[in-house]
Amino acid sequence: MVEARPVISTGNAGFDLILKGGLPPNRLYLLEGTPGAGKTTLGLQFLLEGVALGEPVLYITLSETSEELESVAHSHGWSLEGIDVFEFSSTAEVLGEGYEQSILHPWEAELGNTIRLIEERVEKLRPCRLVFDSLSEMRLLAQDPLRYRRQVLALKQYFAGENVTVLLIDDLTGSAGERDNHLHSLCHGVVTLERLTLEFGAARRRLQVQKLRGIDFVAGYHDFTIKKGGLEVYPRLIAAAHHVDFKVESVTSDIKELDDLLVGGPLRGTSTLVTGPAGSGKTTLALVYLAAACSRGENCTIYEFDERIATLINRADSMGLNLSQYVASRQLVIQQVDPAEVSPGEFAWRVRNEVEGRHSRMIVVDSLNGYMAAMPQEQQLILQMHELLSYLSQLGVVTFLINPQHGLLGSMATSLNISYIADSVILIRYFEAQGRLRKAISILKHRTGAHEDAIRELRIDSKGVRVGDPLVTFRGVLTGTPEYYGEQNLMEERQRDL
Repeated sequence: MVEARPVISTGNAGFDLILKGGLPPNRLYLLEGTPGAGKTTLGLQFLLEGVALGEPVLYITLSETSEELESVAHSHGWSLEGIDVFEFSSTAEVLGEGYEQSILHPWEAELGNTIRLIEERVEKLRPCRLVFDSLSEMRLLAQDPLRYRRQVLALKQYFAGENVTVLLIDDLTGSAGERDNHLHSLCHGVVTLERLTLEFGAARRRLQVQKLRGIDFVAGYHDFTIKKGGLEVYPRLIAAAHHVDFKVESVTSDIKELDDLLVGGPLRGTSTLVTGPAGSGKTTLALVYLAAACSRGENCTIYEFDERIATLINRADSMGLNLSQYVASRQLVIQQVDPAEVSPGEFAWRVRNEVEGRHSRMIVVDSLNGYMAAMPQEQQLILQMHELLSYLSQLGVVTFLINPQHGLLGSMATSLNISYIADSVILIRYFEAQGRLRKAISILKHRTGAHEDAIRELRIDSKGVRVGDPLVTFRGVLTGTPEYYGEQNLMEERQRDL
């Protein structure tokens, strides 16, 4: 039996999850990315973790001053106490004797003296963790690519005998933004941070572990944000890694006619797509199931992209769903989501926190158009949503997805072809009858069992949702312009009791 190798925490919980525990100690790692990607912040988190464990740590800076590092730390509410900062921009020793008469700037000093001073400081402090910021200045000092690579190799060989875990930071400015493959081959692991500027909204940041020898890490891109307190990393969701046993049962709405459409209701661990034109009652229908779940004592969550939370609660309360009382008791959590500010990876992480942390049993996403705005690449959107729905299915969570159709009375076209990944599809349509605009409801798909194939009238009034009889005397209801060829009483609005 092979024993697991020891690892050390990076000081970032999300990054540790990607690394499945942390980094192997006493190795040399490369942290690369363009300016503003978050490298210095992640490096400081790595050292602060060492300080918390009582380890001596060293930050060698060739680019930033100690005052600039203090400013970065202060913005996150950190103190650099316990971190030994070795600042070359004010180190007269680099120039040697007579530096006061020299007209050379410290950056123009001999690379050999710089390396010697680094080794002296390491031998004096004997750190367990070291951050070297940055390699771009070393390239400038070396002037020659071959000499630079020899010095990096010499540093690696030197650190190998010092029992220190080293993060080398490279801002890619000295290599014209291109990655140094030779440097990649020298390091035990390579982590890349990227900052992407979209046409609108906040900049998106993502992290990728390019390589890590001897460690099974989570490959691919992982979204992250920089907030007060450091980097918040959102590991990429892998549905297959999550599964719990749960009882497969129907989830009812407490409205018999509505439940009969799905022969009892959607099953636990399934997703239901509610589609229809604007104002047809898609969100209200999902809220009926959600209110019934809350009344059974289940925790639920709504991710609201389109409507204001206060408007949603007032509208639901006016129909007797009493969502405000569930919100007050924290049984129901409603999160307002700004698609211009949130990435799909962060959204998936929010869902995970609700499901695993608060044990939410029902999730409502209102709407998919808002979610789509969070990531313009439609194919990636469908893949990420598919993974998220698979994850929720593994944990027995019931999911409702609201999907608006194009136009008000037009065809059944939708802006997002996502119906194939949903287990059930509920269609709501407008139709005209007796000089009034009315609504019809039908089930297009129910993957987990039988369902009604009838088209029934749907009525939403001050007393809530009603489902009427099948529209047997109409033809062409789904077209919006049906033909009426018989007698049938349609539902009228009920007055709410005062």
